[in-house]
Amino acid sequence: MKRGYTIMFIVSVTVLVISVAALVMYGLNFGVDFTGGSVLEVEYAADRPSADWLATILSDSEDPIVRNSTFTLVGDQGVIFRSSDRTEGAQEGIMGVLTAASPDAQITQRHFDFIGPVIGQELKSKSLKAIVILLVAVLVYIAWMFRTLKRSLSLWAMAAGTVVGLAHDIVIPLGLFAVLGHFKGVEISAVFVAAVLTILGYTVSDKVVIYDRVRENILRGSREPLPDVVHKSVMQTLVRSINNTLVVMLSSLAVFLFGGESIRYFALALMVGIGLGAYSSIFVASPLLVWLSKRGR
Repeated sequence: MKRGYTIMFIVSVTVLVISVAALVMYGLNFGVDFTGGSVLEVEYAADRPSADWLATILSDSEDPIVRNSTFTLVGDQGVIFRSSDRTEGAQEGIMGVLTAASPDAQITQRHFDFIGPVIGQELKSKSLKAIVILLVAVLVYIAWMFRTLKRSLSLWAMAAGTVVGLAHDIVIPLGLFAVLGHFKGVEISAVFVAAVLTILGYTVSDKVVIYDRVRENILRGSREPLPDVVHKSVMQTLVRSINNTLVVMLSSLAVFLFGGESIRYFALALMVGIGLGAYSSIFVASPLLVWLSKRGR
């Protein structure tokens, strides 16, 4: 492969190692969806307070249950509060603080529920199963899709390049959220799992498109060395990958800026993961295909 691929691959490995280190050092700040706790949804009749104001009254509370609660703005007038406490103390404490801070506001309690730790553990388990099933499905798809090339190209190299690329696309956002969770208190919720699955499903298509173009070039009787065929295939699909990635990233940026707190970090995860997906298709999966194919011969 050309020198640029090697340099960018080393950069990817470096960022990946840093992300793993962040995960080990800080861990993920799992929210109530995973750890269990209580969820309270309220609605203001008019003039819902700002996020900064709500954060201030929670942090100023003398009740540790209230002080450690988090919230998400929902719709035009709604707020969802989450607490790790699994008693009605969270409900009473938060409603008391809201009423005391805004005695004239009309606040309606729409929903209050408990999330047990068993449910949280079940969500973790199902999330991991969903990711594993998706990865296995990707491997089966690649083996079937490119079975006609098994004599001229290593299928296991394709599969390995794809899986390593997908790991790159997921681990780096996880490292970012580990840092955000440690320094900014950003929590991992069930919405983040949806973002991970979306990233996996979307970015695998980038890798398959490049591999498919490699297949077409080989079947057309190309006599070039494999590194040149792969580079040629990358260049042939580059505009398509950039255009598709930019459309999704710009849409996600709009959601991140204007979509509200409930889906802000979902949009951030999408932006980072899908951008990394286009990058890894070129600078991770493609070089690995060449290097591993050579080793397999």
